[in-house]
Amino acid sequence: MSLGTINKGELHSWGHRMSTAYILVSCEPGCEIAVVDELRTLPSVVEANTIYGSSYEIIVKVTSDDANKLRDTISRNIRRIDKVKSIQTMTVLERTKE
Repeated sequence: MSLGTINKGELHSWGHRMSTAYILVSCEPGCEIAVVDELRTLPSVVEANTIYGSSYEIIVKVTSDDANKLRDTISRNIRRIDKVKSIQTMTVLERTKE
């Protein structure tokens, strides 16, 4: 993997690539804003936005300097938010140059 394919903002101070995932969230009707507000309080959450045109209501971008921390954020924090019905996680394998 060359540094040319990684956004410098996604490098850990030791030169390791940040782990990133996009998560689609389905929540109970009418709770989208409350769930987004709670997601935005989590330290690993970079973005959380409501979306339309999908069976999910929210998309979340999560990053961490460690894949295990990323997994913990998803399983211990996001999945346990009240009113979240289900999630679909898509892990980024390689980031291409923007």
